[in-house]
Amino acid sequence: MATTTTEAAAPDAATTEKLISSDSHVTVKHGHVKKCLASKFHEDYDDAYRRFMAVFLGGGAAKANQGAMKFPGRALGRPGTYDPVERLKDMDLDGVHTEVMYCELSAYRYLYMMERGSFEATRAFNDTLRDFEATDPARLVVNYQIPINDIGFAVGEVQRLASVGAKSLQLPVFPREVGMPDYWDPVYDPLWSAVQETGLPMTFHIGLNTALDDMAKRDPTPNLAATIPCIPPSTTEALGMWLLTGVLERFPDLKIVFVESGLGWVAWYLYFVDDMVQWQGYEYPELKELPSFYFHRNVYLTFIKEPDAVQFLRHRLGVENLMWSTDYPHPPTTWPESRSIVADQFAGVPQADRDLMVSGNARRVWNL
Repeated sequence: MATTTTEAAAPDAATTEKLISSDSHVTVKHGHVKKCLASKFHEDYDDAYRRFMAVFLGGGAAKANQGAMKFPGRALGRPGTYDPVERLKDMDLDGVHTEVMYCELSAYRYLYMMERGSFEATRAFNDTLRDFEATDPARLVVNYQIPINDIGFAVGEVQRLASVGAKSLQLPVFPREVGMPDYWDPVYDPLWSAVQETGLPMTFHIGLNTALDDMAKRDPTPNLAATIPCIPPSTTEALGMWLLTGVLERFPDLKIVFVESGLGWVAWYLYFVDDMVQWQGYEYPELKELPSFYFHRNVYLTFIKEPDAVQFLRHRLGVENLMWSTDYPHPPTTWPESRSIVADQFAGVPQADRDLMVSGNARRVWNL
């Protein structure tokens, strides 16, 4: 187990820095949400979730969901996953000061299916997250979920959340999976305008990409070992829709965070899409700059353990675009050894670069 801050032999920079995890997780149970939701909507809530699960378990995600339960994990099942007081204890044990958290329930995937009360249920869901955060808002930062199936409601919910001190918003990575057009479509312009006005970042956490369902069905390996590594780079689709279509030209102050998508493949991608213009003869009529310009200005990436990327690719990706995370309590998590893992991963990295990646960028992105 890593030495905690309070046990450190000497108060050097490595042991006194306030680590910020830009990707951790929190569990919200249906019963907690329904406590914030009028009882007349409970049946509609349950029915929408059942219909969503019937579709979810009908694809390759079924095998993924079942296999995930077999994964080992240092923190799986700990009370800190759902109890904020216990969470703070686990953070102290790990030497992590602040965590930006993503809910295990993707409410925007099923709440829009409710026959009645979808707006009320969305507010109840986000209020449940707010209750968790309220235990220590300086250290617990939740991502409030924004459904995109009704843009007018989404705008109102963004404004409501901003008015009560929200720090972060989460949207689906792939809008097609909830029956909506891709994010370059002008239908979203009122939403992007509202988000830009608040200054809040929009986060897009990788998940079980339905485009990989067929592969998941064919994958013969235990726990989908062949499929799982395909999920992070599948974010290429979403990244391209943001960088190449002009939406960041129209809304230059948006902050886009791709969560748990990894780093290494992005360096190649940025080189390639720039080269398409500079050498291959492609044109991006909606852009005034190279695609990489919009990445460095608007996009941020989280990572857990990618020492090669940290050591050799950080300047290509942009030191100011990278944010470290623990991924608590998922199998890759660095808990409870985050400080020693950070020390190993950042060995030889200049302190100024390290400071940005383990805390400074997160403070700036989430206005902490």
